[in-house]
Amino acid sequence: MSAAPSAEGRSPQWIALDVLSATRASAQEIEALQRQRLTALLSAALGTRLHRRVLRGRELSRLPLAALPVTNKTQLMRHFADAVTDPDVTLDAVREFCADPRRIGQPCLGRYWVWESSGSTGQPGWFVQDDAAMAVYDALEATRRHPPRPLARLFDPLGLAERYAFVGAIDGHFASVVSVRRLMAAQPWLASNWRCLSILQPTSMLVAQLDEFAPTILATYPTAAVLLASEALRGRLQARPEEVWTGGETLSPVMRAHVEQAFGAQVRNSYGASEFLPIAWECGQGRLHVNADWVILEAVDAQHRPVPAGQLSHTTLLTNLANHLQPLIRFDIGDRIVFGAEPCGCGSALPVLEVQGRCDDMLVLPGRDGGPVTLLPLALSTVLEEDAGVFDFQLRQTGVRDLQLRLGPDAPQTPAVRARCRRLLADFAAAQGAVGLRISTQLTGQLPLGRSGKLKRIVAAPGTRARIRV
Repeated sequence: MSAAPSAEGRSPQWIALDVLSATRASAQEIEALQRQRLTALLSAALGTRLHRRVLRGRELSRLPLAALPVTNKTQLMRHFADAVTDPDVTLDAVREFCADPRRIGQPCLGRYWVWESSGSTGQPGWFVQDDAAMAVYDALEATRRHPPRPLARLFDPLGLAERYAFVGAIDGHFASVVSVRRLMAAQPWLASNWRCLSILQPTSMLVAQLDEFAPTILATYPTAAVLLASEALRGRLQARPEEVWTGGETLSPVMRAHVEQAFGAQVRNSYGASEFLPIAWECGQGRLHVNADWVILEAVDAQHRPVPAGQLSHTTLLTNLANHLQPLIRFDIGDRIVFGAEPCGCGSALPVLEVQGRCDDMLVLPGRDGGPVTLLPLALSTVLEEDAGVFDFQLRQTGVRDLQLRLGPDAPQTPAVRARCRRLLADFAAAQGAVGLRISTQLTGQLPLGRSGKLKRIVAAPGTRARIRV
């Protein structure tokens, strides 16, 4: 197997062939690719003031990754101008670009791709990549997702006859919708086969749009897939996608079974982040494999020391080997993972992992027609983050009709902000059909962390959590 150390200056076709050739590489070949690409990344990082202080004068081809400092989103945003290799990319320019929803899926500064993220830490972030990095993401997504319908892919390998519906937060510059709209703009002849549908609209409207479009492939968050599966089982959703792609949250076995039963379709899960979109893909045996030829994950303890395979990490450090514009090296993404101790039976040498990701609750509230209304956690988080500008919060359901919004020390805590949060939540719930809610706010010096050490941001009242029957 031959492969170049980086994607810089390579055509998308060459990158796709490189990804294909590495898909069945041995563990030793994958490790060699990592080393070559890490050296190329460190060389590029010398062009930033942030990394130059650490890397200058060192033998990059032999420098152990573990010898480099850990970075995080707060540090990256505080030193944004010092962490990019193109001085034209400024935080003000990126923020101004992302403030305009009409530019979702368009290039920033005419040549770069940017998206925003808050993540489980509540710290807003902006991530920028060039065409080479995007070509790597595209190739990994296109070639390594295990097809649940192999015959369909045999006769239509590019999926030209499929109808894709992405259901998510589509009114902000988020990674998923930016990527979908970018592909639609690049392939206008296929745009009629793609739809981006808002998760924030009333469920009845979303159901009507899905029925009108009749997607063959549905891509969404696990909680949204569960909600739509329940609508299908109740006879309100007629669309029956043949594949369901999920990501962005924890997908439990019971959630998977519920979705597969409702749609009669196989679910394919994935793991990604704003820092690197396609971190891992699911093989035919239902296990997640890291795209380790282009991204390095380190499972570490609270002191950033490596933990052995089979042990749950305290956090995860990510190194993006494709992005030379905004180098992310040993970047703390906050997820807790477990690397598999044994090779996967599918035959791939790419590492296997399990992810303990977002586990927020769906809120079930009384509806105006007497039936239950389900509010999705990512939709509620988007309302507070994007519309209210609040990131440090926890929304708890304290009774059947009662919600309490706790604002942490990093959130704006003025009476006007608290009133705006209450109004936005009430308006969103009413648009979904929930009535008679009582919403209160509370200021707190420290939001409670769960056993995982992470903040659970949306918490249902005991006894009111949505139950999935399979």
